[in-house]
Amino acid sequence: MRTNQLIIALFQRFCWMDEGLQARLHDRGWPDVSRPQSMVMTNIVSGVVRPSDIARNLGVSRQAIHSTINQMIKLDIVRLDTDPDDRRHMIVSLTETGARMRKDAQRAMDALTAQIAELLGQDKFDALLAALDADWGDNIERDAEPAKKKRA
Repeated sequence: MRTNQLIIALFQRFCWMDEGLQARLHDRGWPDVSRPQSMVMTNIVSGVVRPSDIARNLGVSRQAIHSTINQMIKLDIVRLDTDPDDRRHMIVSLTETGARMRKDAQRAMDALTAQIAELLGQDKFDALLAALDADWGDNIERDAEPAKKKRA
């Protein structure tokens, strides 16, 4: 199996997309954002607005997400408000500046997507999307019994 090749290729292509997005945003005069900030924005645009849900989606701690959100608040990209539907929770949303940045980011992603489709050809591009959209099943397979720790 080419397990290592797959994970490296997927990660490299993800980085290629994110670096292309960042470069295009930079060229349009936007401040540089980190990969975690970019991923927070992606979640917000996708409708995931509670910091705890964003943290879960990204596989990081709530503390890490709050740190990232606070950085984004300082850049005037997002704001953090009490959830009007459940006052026990906070929600993160784009500011006017963040919404303008998101529009430029969408244009950049459209251009990157078109570039990939042109490089691969439409048939391979469609196959790639189909493979990525396919149900890959549950990714967590646990042993029935936890492994016992060895004593030194």
